Amino acid sequence: MPSEKAAGEISENGTSSQSSTFIKQEDLASGKWLKLSNVYYADPTGRQRVWEVTSRTTKVAGDLPDAVVIIPILRRNLHYDCTILVKQFRPAFCKYTIEFPAGLLDPNETVETCAKRELKEETGYTGVVKHSTPASALDGGMSNSTAQFLTVQIDGDLPENQNPEQKSDEGEFIEVLTVPMDELLSKLNEYSTEGMVVDSRLYMYALAMEHTKGMVQPKTPK
Repeated sequence: MPSEKAAGEISENGTSSQSSTFIKQEDLASGKWLKLSNVYYADPTGRQRVWEVTSRTTKVAGDLPDAVVIIPILRRNLHYDCTILVKQFRPAFCKYTIEFPAGLLDPNETVETCAKRELKEETGYTGVVKHSTPASALDGGMSNSTAQFLTVQIDGDLPENQNPEQKSDEGEFIEVLTVPMDELLSKLNEYSTEGMVVDSRLYMYALAMEHTKGMVQPKTPK
C-alpha cells in the first residue's frame, strides 16, 4: 500500500501536493461597474504572492452568477432552426462585437427570470428556458466574474414573436441578427473577416457544433 505524501512533497506530475490558500484581498480602486483589487495568497510551496483581480460591483450575494448568457433557438414552421445574436459596439475593443444575448443579474432575481428579461430587452423575443448550466468562469486569469448559460427555445409562430420589438436600456444600441444554425460558424468567420470581434463563447459553441457534425457523419467505405 503506497505511503501518504508528506506536506509539500512533489507529486509525479511535478506539482506540490499542498494547495494554494487565500490570505486577504485589498481593494485598490472602484468605479460604477468594476472594482480593482490585489488578492494575496500562498502558493503550494508556501510562498506569498499577489494577483491583480477585477470584479463587478454589482455582484449578488451567495453562489449566484454575475450574469446570464442566453443561447436562443428560434423555431418556425417551414423554416430552418436559427439562433439569435446581437451586434453592439464595445468600447473596450473600440469595435463592434457579435455575441449571444446576455446581461447582469438584478438583486433578488432568478437566473431564469433574468434570461427571459434580457432576451426580451435585447431581441424582443419571448421564450422558454430548456436547459441551464452551472455558473462558470468568464476570464479566470483576470476576474472572478461568472456566468450561467441558458438555452431558450423561441416559438417563432406565436403572435408575440411575429414582430419582436426590443426594449433596450438607455445607452444600449443593439442590432439583432438571425442566423441559421447550420451556417453559424461560416457566418461568424464572415463577421470576423469584416473586422468585428466574435465573442469566444459564441465561437466555441459554433465550433463544437461543427465538430459534432463531423463525428456523426457516416464514414466512406474503403
